[in-house]
Amino acid sequence: MKKYILGCLLVSFAFSCKEAPKKEEIIDTAAQTEEQITLNTYPQEFFKVLNAHGGLDNWKQYKTLRFDLPKPASVETHIVDLYRRTDKIIAETYSLGFDGKDVWLMDEAGSYEGKPKFYHNLMFYFYAMPFVLADEGLNYEEIPALVVDGVSYPGFHITFNNGVGASSKDEYFLHYDPETFQMKWLGYTVTYFSGIPSNEISWIEYANWNKVGEVLLPSAISWYSTENNNVKDRVNTVKFENAKLLKSAEPTTFFAKPSNAKVVD
Repeated sequence: MKKYILGCLLVSFAFSCKEAPKKEEIIDTAAQTEEQITLNTYPQEFFKVLNAHGGLDNWKQYKTLRFDLPKPASVETHIVDLYRRTDKIIAETYSLGFDGKDVWLMDEAGSYEGKPKFYHNLMFYFYAMPFVLADEGLNYEEIPALVVDGVSYPGFHITFNNGVGASSKDEYFLHYDPETFQMKWLGYTVTYFSGIPSNEISWIEYANWNKVGEVLLPSAISWYSTENNNVKDRVNTVKFENAKLLKSAEPTTFFAKPSNAKVVD
């Protein structure tokens, strides 16, 4: 989950001895330039999806995301630095995280079952859709609509540049409601760090949204079974609770590996 290469807009500035424009004109020109940059960075329809969820500018004003993930044994609290992308998960009997260099696990009771390197930021990326698909290092391609129960959902195939993120061969397929432009389906393939591309697509439904701060984030997501990469039946639903977006960042020490934790491969 990952970062993407986005298109660049080269802006040249010409200097002359002409009279300086009025202050209002300078502001208008700057706003127009910002809009041009945005439209050249993302496909127009994807930009509409971002706006349908509150807009990228609103998302970028936040530095920290926190949310709870209920599990059968306990509740996991996920904390993510949205700019450094360091993260931490706190549960009753274990904690794990990424300090910017290493993934670590503290599990003295031996109760954690999973792959920390794969899991530490997994649910963050699923939860922070569609905004994480506006990260740097992304390539977009418009694709045929996904048809589920007779309804067509337009979409994009999303890939990463080589070497971007921990698993740049993973792929995503974002499909949205053509009337509201809200995200509806996410398809994805995973390589599990093998570097070998996969043709097997998993599908997640995004059916309900909550306003968190100034943006919309999912209240729950549901995985579906597939047949020949087509969406079939609902298999599992994950709920997100107590979500908060903060404009302040946690200190770097908050995400540091505890002395009694171990670095995991």
